[in-house]
Formats: sequence, structure tokens, C-alpha cells
Amino acid sequence: MTRIAEARVRVLGAPVRDGIEMSFSPLNRRTMVLVSLTDEDGRTGHGESWVNYPPWAAAERTATLREGVLPLLAGRRVDDVPAVHAGLCDRLDPLGRQWGAPGPVRQAVSAVDVALWDLRGQRAGAAIARVAARRVRDQVQVYASSLGPRSVAAQAAQCRDAGHVAAKVKLGFGPEADGRNLAAARETLGEDVLLYADANQAWDLGEAVAMAPVLRDAGVEWIEEPVRGDELADLEELHRRTGLVIATGENLYGRGRFGAYAASPAVAILQPDVAKAGGITEVLAVCDLAEKHGTAVMPHLYGGAAAFAATLQVAAGSHAVGGVEYDVRDNPLRDPLLLDPPTPRAGRLDLPDLPGLGVRFDTAALERLTCHDETLPLG
Repeated sequence: MTRIAEARVRVLGAPVRDGIEMSFSPLNRRTMVLVSLTDEDGRTGHGESWVNYPPWAAAERTATLREGVLPLLAGRRVDDVPAVHAGLCDRLDPLGRQWGAPGPVRQAVSAVDVALWDLRGQRAGAAIARVAARRVRDQVQVYASSLGPRSVAAQAAQCRDAGHVAAKVKLGFGPEADGRNLAAARETLGEDVLLYADANQAWDLGEAVAMAPVLRDAGVEWIEEPVRGDELADLEELHRRTGLVIATGENLYGRGRFGAYAASPAVAILQPDVAKAGGITEVLAVCDLAEKHGTAVMPHLYGGAAAFAATLQVAAGSHAVGGVEYDVRDNPLRDPLLLDPPTPRAGRLDLPDLPGLGVRFDTAALERLTCHDETLPLG
């Protein structure tokens, strides 16, 4: 009957050195909101909330955690994670709808859910996938993400030389730049490396249809978030008109919505994000939905160390996961925060199996990169 005694919320940050850019905005700084939950016995679990955009997201997230999410943990047991997750979503999802911000609410819940799973694993002395009685594999395929929009040939060469067997190019920078970058990636990677592409919702339906021949000529296996708004009806129309293989899901919230996308023949790959969708509890439920409909899962992953480790536990725990996104851009909030970080070889990554998240954090590195720190008693 051990209960949660204390919550610590930290914001970690570091500048980006290699010019990461999406179709909608550059990413000049890596930021992570880390939630650490400590139980009455002194054990601690960590979880991460996605705060890449907008630049002020960390301030909003810490307020949402402090004022809305963490007070609901008072008196809750640490071993009943799905029940805590359900209670948080039942209380907070309606506020998110009224606010017009279901994403930030679920992103805050994500950090708490992952921290609780980590804490439960720490208490059990086993990795999360084993505690959940779901471990199905010891390795997972990864793909290198995200190349472009500049220096694509050089980035592709680095991926090829590192042994990656699949890589993803960022699109949405205009037809000429997109075509040029796809051609450079294909030429450099060669025909044996799988090529994926991500438009980050840059195109309207007509623009996406117009890009279909370019994608086919480059041998793109699937296109991620090709249509602005990511509405299922638009994706289905795009698929009907072009036959493109479509991946999406990083900006979906709620199992009901994921279920509709999983059931659609237009969506071949679902991409829930463990730091956005609602944590490990939610993403494993999405994986189960996807498996029921025969839809592949390739989790979205563009965060820090805790999200990385949590995603690997999801991959270890679901047959539906066909691969994991591996960020090859400058990320001082991932590997530098871990002792002996998991590293891919020949396009595959060994899934960590230490208690909880499966990894060990470098506490000195965490402290060094912390720019905001607050603690809330919950006993």
C-alpha cells in the first residue's frame, strides 16, 4: 500500500548546435520537463513531458503539472498505474477540451504515467515491460531521424556509415527543396537503405497529391503527416487518389481517435508518442488497438532520455511495434543524461532490461542541465 510522497518537476535545457528545422519552425533549443515521483520508501521514478514547441511550452507544462495534475496524486498508491492514469484522464481531459488544449494536458499526464511505471519497476526490481508481463523481444529496428532541410547528403552519409538501414528526411520546405533533398538522400544512402519522409503537416490535400510522384520517384516507403490538420478524411482521400503509404499519430490524443485511424485502410502506420499521448499506459493500449486492426506501430520519439527509455520499454512490450525513431541530430538531453546509453548497431538496438525504465541516469548531468526545479509534497 505504499503511496506517492513527493513530486519534483525540473526543466532541463541546452542549445542545439546543428540547425534542426521542421516545416513549421526551427528548433533552436532542446528542452525537457522531467517529473520525478518519490514513494514513502524513498524510491524514485522519472518521466518526461514533450515540450519541443512552442518555446514557452515548459512554463505552461510546469504550471499544468503543479496546479492541475500532481495534486491529484495525493494519497494514490504507486502500484496501480493504469487506475491512476484513468483517473487523471477522466478528471483532466474535459478541462483540456474546454481549454482547446487536449495535447498539453495529455503531455503532462504522460510524464506522471511514465514516472509511475518507472517507480513500479524499481520496486519490483524488473524492467517495465517485464513488470507489465509483456516483454516480447530483446532487440528492435530503428530508423535514423531527421535529415534536412540542409546538408542532407552529409547527414545521409553519416547515417550510412553508422550502419543505419533506414532514414527519414524532413519535407515541407517547398517542392524544389523537397525534391532536391529526397534525391540527395537516395543517392547517398543507396538503394539498400529504406527511405522515409515527414512533411509535419506542411501540405494541403492538393499539394500532397502533387508530391506523390516525387515521393515515388525517390522510393519513399511511407510519408508521415502529409496533410495539414491530419484529419482522417483528408488522409483517406489522399490515399484513394495516390495510393501513398501513410504514417501518422504523434498528434493524436485519446484511444477512440487512435482506434478510428487504426481501422482506416489509409493509415498503415501509427506513431503514438509516449511523452505526448498519455504515457506508457496509453501507448501500450494504442499498440493493442493497432494489433487488433493489423496496423503497424512505429512510435514517434523526438525528446530526451526518459522518453527514449520509455519508448524502448514499449517496443519491448508489444508485437505491433515494427521499429522506433532514432534521433541522429544534436541532442544533449538524451545520451549525455544516461550512463551507458542504448546505441544502435547495424540498424538495431538492444532493449535495456534494468529495473524500471531499463537505464540509469547520470545524476550529475541532470543537475548540470537543470534550469528550473521545484518540489511538491504529496503525502
